Amino acid sequence: MPFSELPVTAAWHHRGARAGFEVAYFQPAGRGYHISGCTTAVEDGQTWMVSYSIRLDEGWATRSARITGRSASGTRHARLEADGRGRWRVDSVAASRLDGCLDVDLESSAMTNALPVHRMGLPAGAREAAPAAYVRALDLRVERLDQDYTRAADEGDGQRYDYTAPAFDFACRLAYDESGLVLDYPGIAARAA
Repeated sequence: MPFSELPVTAAWHHRGARAGFEVAYFQPAGRGYHISGCTTAVEDGQTWMVSYSIRLDEGWATRSARITGRSASGTRHARLEADGRGRWRVDSVAASRLDGCLDVDLESSAMTNALPVHRMGLPAGAREAAPAAYVRALDLRVERLDQDYTRAADEGDGQRYDYTAPAFDFACRLAYDESGLVLDYPGIAARAA
C-alpha cells in the first residue's frame, strides 16, 4: 500500500528519553521534498533546541541537511551534502565513514524515521538495512548509525515496522500513519498533530 500525500505540517510530543516537542513542515520541491522543523527538549537535565532543513530527491534519498543546534554550551551548525548514491560531505569535508548511507537521522527528531520507510517501500515481511548519517542533538556530531527496518503486518490505515539500532541496543515497533509519518515511537515520541 503506497503512502498518501504528506500533510503540510505535523508535530510530536517527545517523552520517555526526553521531554520536548517537535514541529515539521513539508513542501514539495521539484520532484522531491523540502522538510523544515524544530525540536526543543530537556534531556538528562540539559536543555537544547535543534532546527533543521532537509532536502530529499524524488526517491526520498537525503540530498542535503542544514542543522542548527543550541544548548547551554552555545550555538552549533552542521551542513551535510549527499550525492543520493551514498557519498557524503559534512561541512564541505568528504565523510567516508558515511559511505552507503542514504538518509539523515537526527537524534532530536521523530520525523526523520519517515525517510527510510518512504525510500525503501518494503512489502510486509521484508527487512532492509538502512544505515544513516546520524546527527547528535547536543553537539551536532555526525556519525554512522547502522539500523534495520522490517515491515510488519499493516494495522488499519497505517504501516508498522520493527526497528533496530544495535549500537544503542534498541529495538521497538514503529507505527506510521497513512502518509508515512511516525505515529508512535515507543520511549521517544508520539504524534501530537
